[in-house]
Amino acid sequence: MSNYFEILRAGINTTFQDNGRKNLYHIGVPFSGAMDQRNFRLANSIAGNKPHFPVIEFAYQGPLIKYIGDEINFVITGDVIFKIIKGDKEIQGNCYENYSIKDGDEIDIISTNKSVYGYLAINGEFDLKFQWGSCSTNTKAMIGSNNGEKFKSKQRFEIKKINSNRIGKKMNYINSKIEKIRVIKGTNFDYFSDQGKKIFFEKEFTVSKLTDRMGMRLEGPKIENVVNTNIRSEGLIKGVIQVPADGNPIIMLSDHGTIGGYPKIGVVISADYDRLVQLSPGSKIKFQEINLSDAETLFKLYEMETQNLISQI
Repeated sequence: MSNYFEILRAGINTTFQDNGRKNLYHIGVPFSGAMDQRNFRLANSIAGNKPHFPVIEFAYQGPLIKYIGDEINFVITGDVIFKIIKGDKEIQGNCYENYSIKDGDEIDIISTNKSVYGYLAINGEFDLKFQWGSCSTNTKAMIGSNNGEKFKSKQRFEIKKINSNRIGKKMNYINSKIEKIRVIKGTNFDYFSDQGKKIFFEKEFTVSKLTDRMGMRLEGPKIENVVNTNIRSEGLIKGVIQVPADGNPIIMLSDHGTIGGYPKIGVVISADYDRLVQLSPGSKIKFQEINLSDAETLFKLYEMETQNLISQI
């Protein structure tokens, strides 16, 4: 008997993701991978998987999925409202808790709650196509599993292996909010006026609706450029903050273009990235400058905290 998920409702932006692709910037391919790496790793750990196993990532409204096959466990991480439908019975689900489903059961991922991304992991392996060592889907470049596309209704995704370990693991975890996004200075920091720099670090910005896996556009007071609003295209990295001619910052996210010609005022530190991407449109952002040494220390602490959470599962 084959085991598979049938997609009854695809959701707004549902894809397969893992920990992404490394060392391909030189051919124009970004890391991609799960936007919120901590919640991705926690999903796999609670499910009893290896940390890099592919999961289903969804944004805002998630998919409605019907399961066909042998008994299997799943877990959802993030701040997500979902339910499990077993015939006439509905069970309200809790994040970070393993649930068992059987042939004909459905998972209805209704929405994320004041956040953007959530993750569904199974105690097994999806049958997926890997490209450059990763199944992560980049829909703009049409790279990765599912022909580089988002989920569509009536699709069917096979499960090639179910792990024998189905222990009902769970954890208590609350996704913390962040008051300020910490950044280090960008390579074009001196392109901006003293007033522009002051605005960047002292004023509040709003996450706009023009935000996706490629980038987060912000709205707020304009940041003045006194040198040149366009530069020769240079390499970009995840978290870099560009400021185009209109003075509104754009933060490059996981599926970002690998080169760009807008001056770069700062870079979001890695320790704050997971919580940054969970800020939904309308959320407020303030930036705080720190130095490189502090950024490295904060990342090490964030990694230690993540490993400590995993060890408690």
